[in-house]
Amino acid sequence: MSDSVKSGGMGGGLVPGMYPPPSAMRPTLVGEDWSVVAGHPLVSQIAAEIFSAGGNAVDAGVAAGIASNVVQVDMANFGGIAPILIRPPGSQSCYSVAGVGRWSTTASLEEMRARYQGSLPLGGAPAIVPGAPAAWLSALAHFGSMSFADVAAPAISLANDGFLLDSATALSLELTGRNFRQWPASQAVYRPGDTPFAPGDRLVQPALGRLLERMVHSERAAKGTREEKIKEAHNAFYRGDIAAHITSWVLDNGGFMSTDDFHNFEAEIKPAPTVSIGDWTFAATPSWSQGPVALEILALFSRTSGTWHELAESITLAFNDREDYLAAPGQMAMPIEELLSNTRLDELATTIGTQALPGRAHPGSEGGTLGSTTAVVTMDTEGRAFATAPSDTLDGGPIIADLGIMCSPRGVQSRLDPHHPNRLVPGGRPCVTPAALIGLSGAKTWALACPGGDVIVQAMAQVAWRVIHEGMDLQEAVEAPRIAAFNAPSAFHPHPSADRLVFAEKRIGPEALAELRNSGHTVQEWPEFEFDAGSVQTIMLSPNTAGEAVLRSAADPRRSAYGISR
Repeated sequence: MSDSVKSGGMGGGLVPGMYPPPSAMRPTLVGEDWSVVAGHPLVSQIAAEIFSAGGNAVDAGVAAGIASNVVQVDMANFGGIAPILIRPPGSQSCYSVAGVGRWSTTASLEEMRARYQGSLPLGGAPAIVPGAPAAWLSALAHFGSMSFADVAAPAISLANDGFLLDSATALSLELTGRNFRQWPASQAVYRPGDTPFAPGDRLVQPALGRLLERMVHSERAAKGTREEKIKEAHNAFYRGDIAAHITSWVLDNGGFMSTDDFHNFEAEIKPAPTVSIGDWTFAATPSWSQGPVALEILALFSRTSGTWHELAESITLAFNDREDYLAAPGQMAMPIEELLSNTRLDELATTIGTQALPGRAHPGSEGGTLGSTTAVVTMDTEGRAFATAPSDTLDGGPIIADLGIMCSPRGVQSRLDPHHPNRLVPGGRPCVTPAALIGLSGAKTWALACPGGDVIVQAMAQVAWRVIHEGMDLQEAVEAPRIAAFNAPSAFHPHPSADRLVFAEKRIGPEALAELRNSGHTVQEWPEFEFDAGSVQTIMLSPNTAGEAVLRSAADPRRSAYGISR
């Protein structure tokens, strides 16, 4: 054997061990102009197109969000919800856009209980005003630079011309179809002929395309500033025939609604609640979401030594607070600032011991839940950040055939208990599971969003903790093994409970599993990359060693999340 072969290099081929093995299955992407991580590759491509056309992170985020209502309609509906969190460039504050609908002012908790014998069946009963359209438009008008026509064009094309289904989306439509096939209008579009779509088949949604086109037409016909024209797109949905049609549908299907509920609806923009973790200040979507629960989990866990047991206990304490206090702003007995104060969090953290804490039992039964959610995170080099978790799944309620959308069934996340803080209130919002986080630390801006019901806030908090306290890079933190603790009622009607139950991806290892069991938790193992463990999508802007602003992003392999950076 020649010396060159023995020594490797160009003459010797491979040199085992020269390069270390990868720390993650995917790389952490880097960019210098913009970045997007969304729940589907097509959605990420649309955001990239908007960025390339000169749009900012909010323009790209709104375009991606609307596209997700077409491409990931199994997970997020244009008639559903879209909680949004935005950080304007250079700002030390983050702002929420309340893309969660309200109960009708005509709704009555007592009448709902009587009408359905204490239940809340899917259909018209849990319908609230759709919040997503107002949220997309409000975010665009206040923080974007483009027209609604510009950002909606890709979604309209995908709805009218259709797109080819990948295997994951085809499977999701088949799984959700087990429920939505009971509704002829939904089945006609998403399971035609009662035959599930196969990978590579084309999904066309012409009614949804026409609805978006009507809103674009109203914007184009209007006079005035960009913001005033966008307002006319809002009015086309909330103050005309569309609103009247949805109202009639809800009433005909056993719910509460009036056209005044639509006329008066806005997706308000408000400063977001925050907590401080070391050098970071984290903001979350407000208490019409479980955003404050994510803040509390992260803050409590950061006050511990970082064991899996302490994580489960931090989750339990935060969800107990959800049960005792959390409701939409204006409905909370304890101000959110007090709930998240350092003094209170310090006191709560001292209650974490060596054995599992009791939770909040509830005598609910299984069933009645919605399937999942998706997420979109965008950021540009100016530090403008956009994070959202749009939702409402096809198995949550029937499609209104002429409009191609459902009416948000998120009323299933209100309680029918008159003493619960998150009870049904006429004109009030439910506290919903989807949420988003944005962290600020000096020159760093960090945005996270995630799907997964009650796991959403747990997964985001775990990723944030690993980056802050373990020094992982974004992709490592996203791919790291997770647990999910359930020691409180589910957020979804009928709110079934588990008692000290912990699901754990088996990658945490036998010693960690034993630690949890020995601490009094009932542990069930998940596969290595469990779909139900959430799909954290995240981007961080931070300086490199030369002081240049670099966008780093990570996409969770547990689902179809996909990142693009430039």
